[in-house]
Amino acid sequence: MTEKWDIPLQKQASCLQMRSVASIDIEFEDLKYIVPQKNGSRSILKGVSGCFKAGEITAIMGPSGAGKSSLLNILTGFREAHGTIRCRGPSINGIGVKKYVKHSCYILQDNCLDPLFTVEETMNFAADLKLGPDMTRKSKDQLVYGILQAMKLLPCRYTKCGMISGGQQKRLCVALELIGNPSIMFLDEPTTGLDSSSSHQVIALLKTLAQQGRNIVCTIHQPSAALFELFDFVYVAAEGRCIYQGSSRNVVSYLASFGLSCPKYHNPADYLLEVANGDFGNFTNTLEMKGLVNTWRNIAKHEEDTEKSISCIESMIDSDNKNQQDSPSEFYKLWILMKRSTRKMKRDWTISTLKAFLHFCVGIVLGLTYLNAGNDASKMVKNLGFLLISIVYLCYTSLMPAVLKFPSELSILKRERFNNWYNLKTYYTAFLLIDLPMQMIFTLSYISGSYLLSAQPLDLCRFLMVVLVLFCVCVVASSMGIFFGTVVNPINGTFFGAITLALMLSVAGFLLLFSHMSKVMYCLTYISYLSYAMDALAQSIYGYDRLPVPCPESEDFCLFVSPMDLLREVGMEKPNFWNDILFLGCNFIFLRLLAFCTLKRTLAKV
Repeated sequence: MTEKWDIPLQKQASCLQMRSVASIDIEFEDLKYIVPQKNGSRSILKGVSGCFKAGEITAIMGPSGAGKSSLLNILTGFREAHGTIRCRGPSINGIGVKKYVKHSCYILQDNCLDPLFTVEETMNFAADLKLGPDMTRKSKDQLVYGILQAMKLLPCRYTKCGMISGGQQKRLCVALELIGNPSIMFLDEPTTGLDSSSSHQVIALLKTLAQQGRNIVCTIHQPSAALFELFDFVYVAAEGRCIYQGSSRNVVSYLASFGLSCPKYHNPADYLLEVANGDFGNFTNTLEMKGLVNTWRNIAKHEEDTEKSISCIESMIDSDNKNQQDSPSEFYKLWILMKRSTRKMKRDWTISTLKAFLHFCVGIVLGLTYLNAGNDASKMVKNLGFLLISIVYLCYTSLMPAVLKFPSELSILKRERFNNWYNLKTYYTAFLLIDLPMQMIFTLSYISGSYLLSAQPLDLCRFLMVVLVLFCVCVVASSMGIFFGTVVNPINGTFFGAITLALMLSVAGFLLLFSHMSKVMYCLTYISYLSYAMDALAQSIYGYDRLPVPCPESEDFCLFVSPMDLLREVGMEKPNFWNDILFLGCNFIFLRLLAFCTLKRTLAKV
């Protein structure tokens, strides 16, 4: 379906492979990383040093527990360590990770992609978040097309991310970060889960990107011989120390200088890891390299001339878009995130359409169960039960999905936030602005049928009061679910959520009336938002000078005819409706802010 694109665009796409980037070298000296444990502490990195240069693809290798992932996390800023980290380049120089973190990206081991969006949709959202409104839609489409062509993803650009292969997902993760044209790219195990052919394609593409002037650093476990030769520079760790740093082609001669001869038909990478693992004895102290060692570095001159890329990339993007690298405003990102969330909600009909339909069906069933209970004096107590069931139903159906909300999106949020796509506040605000209307839709879906069938007062004011109370119940329960989902795992979150609601239900004011509670139990009602919701609903239906409810002729006697007598009996005679709403609103705000803090804390740990 190439007819969507202009012909000049297809000619320009190939020159995207030579995009101009700032060359930044990374040097680190005497890095030490210590992890506290119950019985003291454990030293992961023991004073390692090295230099990763622009224009090269570097592999950090080593056996399990050698410290390669810790080193990568320290260089990306995920972890802090003792030591010195410097960056050097034509436009940036300084000490510390913060000096170059805005020019870098970190591609995680897991392919963190939303399975509901197509490859092209995912790229377009990334382009909007990274490039902002200053760049025209046509220029963004050109850039996206060029990157997809360079990553060999054009054939699957209309396929959903959940339906493409693992190798294509990994290349898409790289393509998403290329939109921001980073100078430094960190990758954690980019070949994990891929076959040999897909692994070779991914590393070959990364090498092409490095030849444009980028500094590409990745950890890799056990590459094949062909894959090993693609790396320009290899940094090998063992027991938290560096035992080799240099060209992949110099590994055999380096080991031979210490009397370690690699067999002729043996994979040098395998032999190097066997040495690092101590299969031939402990050579870590002998092989350890201290300081910045360049003896075994062999940098091949790249045939590509990056100077030519400047005119090439300028021909791709209009002259009025020179400020495309400026970060868009958070308000614009908020709009894009809301747009993405809305489209995802439409795409996943189970969390929107199906849920609203089920709410309506349950409302009809409960309305038929409590048929005409709202206008029958003999069923006034029974009608209070209907109000309580409404509260409990909406609580559980709002809390449980909320527990799973952020755990299911945590990996995507972690990647996008760390790579400076948006601030966490912006993402959280977008979620809040989309969630509130949906909760109102679910509330109306439920109450529209049940309210009429149960013959509640046909008074618009009272109906709106009921809707307001149930809406507050939904958002408070959802906020509590989000809080549990950001503190514990989903299984424990659903358990704690159910237990918390059960405890609050016991003091809600119906199973045990307020007037029958002990002082200790009555004190617990002040922290149960279900008791405030129950009191507000009772006031909505029976308070504010409602006329006596008719007693059916079929009944010999009705215990309650006056609504005020009923409210006085259950201890809800005081007109506290707006105080109840105020408490529910404060509860909502407090839980949402608390959930934001716990979410931020959780992201800092993973």
